[in-house]
Amino acid sequence: MEKNDVDNPAFDMAPEMPSKSPPDMNGDATSAPYREIPMTKRQILKNVLVLSFGFMFLFTAYQSMANLQTSLNKEDGVGAWSLSAIYAALIVSCMFLPKFIIARLGCKWTVPLCMIGYAAYMGANFYAVIWLMTIAGVILGFGAAPMWSAKCTYLTQLGVWYAKMTKQSEDAIINRFFGFFFMMFQTSQIWGNLISSSVFSSKPDNYSDIINRSAEELDICGADFCPDFAINNPSFDQPQEKVYIVCGIYLGCAIMAMIIVSVFLDPITLDQETSAEDRRLSPKLLIATFKHLISSPAQILLIPLTAYSGVEQAFVGGDYTKSYISCTLGIWNIGYVMICYGVVDAICSFAFGRLVQYVGHIPFFILATLVHGGLQIALLLWAPDQDQVVIFYVIAALWGMGDAVIQTQINALYGSLFTENTEAAFANYRLWESVGFVMTYAYNDQLCTHTKLYVCLAFLGTGMLGYAIVEIMERQKKSHAADITVPQNKI
Repeated sequence: MEKNDVDNPAFDMAPEMPSKSPPDMNGDATSAPYREIPMTKRQILKNVLVLSFGFMFLFTAYQSMANLQTSLNKEDGVGAWSLSAIYAALIVSCMFLPKFIIARLGCKWTVPLCMIGYAAYMGANFYAVIWLMTIAGVILGFGAAPMWSAKCTYLTQLGVWYAKMTKQSEDAIINRFFGFFFMMFQTSQIWGNLISSSVFSSKPDNYSDIINRSAEELDICGADFCPDFAINNPSFDQPQEKVYIVCGIYLGCAIMAMIIVSVFLDPITLDQETSAEDRRLSPKLLIATFKHLISSPAQILLIPLTAYSGVEQAFVGGDYTKSYISCTLGIWNIGYVMICYGVVDAICSFAFGRLVQYVGHIPFFILATLVHGGLQIALLLWAPDQDQVVIFYVIAALWGMGDAVIQTQINALYGSLFTENTEAAFANYRLWESVGFVMTYAYNDQLCTHTKLYVCLAFLGTGMLGYAIVEIMERQKKSHAADITVPQNKI
């Protein structure tokens, strides 16, 4: 759903240590009671690996199926509406369900239970009608927030235990575990798209009709593409048996993810016990989210930029894949091009997340503005051609670079701006990013591509303007705080 900053995934494979916390640092083993750690180091590392593989299998299916939705299930906007339903349900789920479900089921069983929604969505694609796909999307969306929250809580707890056993920094170990997890997670973009392109790559019966289209027939592709143009376009057509093969493979990946987590992941008891309030459905986070929104000018100013994060991801996965790749090159090329997008996005996310501590946020947001703004203008002007295959990959790679900036820097910006109210702030982040997704997928089957590009440019421009104002406000606040600080030697 979102991309995260990751750290060095290398693990410290030191010898096993007793599964108890070390004695008091002053050497008195009786000065404080031991806190039992119910796993050995080997068990902790095994569980990190199991969780990582489970999510890799799950998102091998989901991310690639999402990339295909607007091209594969184009009739009546079925694919786009199902994706819109996912993010609409996700908004509601984030506000109410994570603590409630985790408190009742625990972290381990929350994950495979919520994976059922992903498997149901894969299965619904065998009979892709709007009512079934929408229901499946809602089920997936409701399960997504608890699943990701349980994963984060589980990995964090493992990191705390491992840090105690090895006497290392908790932050360093937690970042190391998350680094390994997201390294595995990001590879799902490669495997899933490779599966779809391999299945669809054998020449269809209408292959000659696709590659021999005239310049006039290709004129409908690109910025001038409108939803109705896909109806009689041979490049979108695939034999039903191939569609079933892809859906079957992805459903198998989702089921494999559930089996891996259910069988091999160990249950854990959190150090921080759940409260009675956590076991009840509560509007507490919803109230805190909107209270934070109306009381923070910076949060209000960041709404367009946060929404742009959803808009641009939905555009590249829903419109670039359909209006440019499928329309011009055929649906079987979506996977290959999106592999390029995913690999560059992952590499840049890893690099930019570390460089920000040396150069700050501003240069990266400038880079994102120039790259995405330039690409959107280029897409408005470019007439895609079957002889310019390399350009499709270059655009995907550059879009991945810009997306890496947007994802890593907005997350880091929220973390630095709202240190005293992080839960409500990140709830706003999830809310407005999901609004961007919902809106973009909702109008996917209503507007032509050039109009969608203008919407992207409007959100990008407004978002960066709001960010610039926030930076000015923060600098003025720091300058004012420095002016009123009295030096200690003057007191």
